Amino acid sequence: MADKLIIFDTTLRDGEQSPGASMTKDEKLRIARQLERLKVDVIEAGFAASSNGDFECVKAIANAIKDCTIASLCRTNDKDIARAAEALAGAERARIHTFIATSPLHMEKKLRMTPDQVFEQSKLAVRFARNLCGDVEYSAEDGYRSDEDFLCRVIEAVINEGATTINVPDTVGYAIPELYGNFIKTLRERVPNSDKAVWSVHCHNDLGMAVANSLAGVTIGGARQIECTINGLGERAGNCSLEEVVMALKTRRDYFGLDVGIDIKHIVAASRMVSQTTGFVVQPNKAVVGANAFAHASGIHQDGVLKARDTYEIMRAEDVGWSTNKIVLGKLSGRNAFKQRLSDLGVQLESEADVNTAFARFKELADRKSDIFDEDILALVSDESVTHEHEQYGFVSLSQHSETGERPHASIVFTVAGKEVRAQSDGNGPVDASLKAIESHVKSGAEMVLYSVNAISGSTESQGEVTVRLQNSGRVVNGVGADPDIIVASAKAYLSALNKLQSKADRVAAQG
Repeated sequence: MADKLIIFDTTLRDGEQSPGASMTKDEKLRIARQLERLKVDVIEAGFAASSNGDFECVKAIANAIKDCTIASLCRTNDKDIARAAEALAGAERARIHTFIATSPLHMEKKLRMTPDQVFEQSKLAVRFARNLCGDVEYSAEDGYRSDEDFLCRVIEAVINEGATTINVPDTVGYAIPELYGNFIKTLRERVPNSDKAVWSVHCHNDLGMAVANSLAGVTIGGARQIECTINGLGERAGNCSLEEVVMALKTRRDYFGLDVGIDIKHIVAASRMVSQTTGFVVQPNKAVVGANAFAHASGIHQDGVLKARDTYEIMRAEDVGWSTNKIVLGKLSGRNAFKQRLSDLGVQLESEADVNTAFARFKELADRKSDIFDEDILALVSDESVTHEHEQYGFVSLSQHSETGERPHASIVFTVAGKEVRAQSDGNGPVDASLKAIESHVKSGAEMVLYSVNAISGSTESQGEVTVRLQNSGRVVNGVGADPDIIVASAKAYLSALNKLQSKADRVAAQG
């Protein structure tokens, strides 16, 4: 294990805990297949005990993915662990990931348990899990803020019970790289059986140091697993970013001296898929996957790059997948070519009827937009009406009038439980009028907390991708819609968000 670093991706579990980022089973499967293509070592597919929906997601991913270890998170109780084991039954390689808080603050205020109770529960949970699965990870939630003596005692005990991976998270993003690295190092030195398990780091980005802390946990602390997410997705300020930590290890292998099995040419595709599925837009200056990550505006920089690329570029854009942004299909493309491109993009629709629906939408888009990019296809199949024919709300058509000096007006036709309804409204602009028209009929009472527009590709005929975030009765959901017409995209996004609000699937929040 000295020269191999395990990449543990938790986009589908910890990443999904971002407010509004919850995904459907089909969306999770699509991302899991992309993660398999990326060759991550471990995919944390979800929290099987949190809801029936999450159980089905973990089960589906465990049955579909063959080249990665599939993990399910669970609390340190027999019911959660048994549920995780049941969901993972079909996996080629399964891991039960059990966690409990170990910091004084969390034990007292959240768990209302004594240290001795946490110690005993940790031991019993790992013992039970190990009887069900040969690969067991134990996470000490809020580990970095835990008492060192107590944490050493717990870790030694759970390794004795059969834990194969020990994770010491910086759950609240409080750590400083040097201090965190030395904390992991001290634990490994003090725990007598530390060599019997792989040590893992899981860092949050509240102070912007998740990647740096993770790398310090590896270089100083000796950890050999990093837990991360695509685009750094996650609650609050997010998690350690997979693309950043992997490219740091690859680019500076002279320093780190570690190998990762990631196939980096699929990084950009994974980033786009997660962004378009969740509606969390990647900032342009985001390292590795941002639109400007390899752009040079300064004349001096441009001159240097033209003369010798490595004057200002330490990575090649095409190595991480930027070169795959090619026009692939057009209006003359046939169904088989479209179906093959879906497969190449890691999209697997459930039935031929779904393929036919998606293909019809593709032909409709191709009539309006001459060049179809991969991003257009991903946006098209992310449209919930393609794979979810029985959603409560569906877009049909929209007309609007906007003129300088006149108040904009919109009229929209949409379906409610399969029946068409028509609504109309004025507004401060055509988008406002369209969304008010929908709300005048639906009367959801939801508060819009985010509205954003992003061009899917870089031209004026690009599809616009709109994200709408709604909040109602404590629930926060994202809706995403795409269309060459921004106003139509906005209406689709609003209806998508309403569909998610209408879904009452329960979720249990868990940090690690």
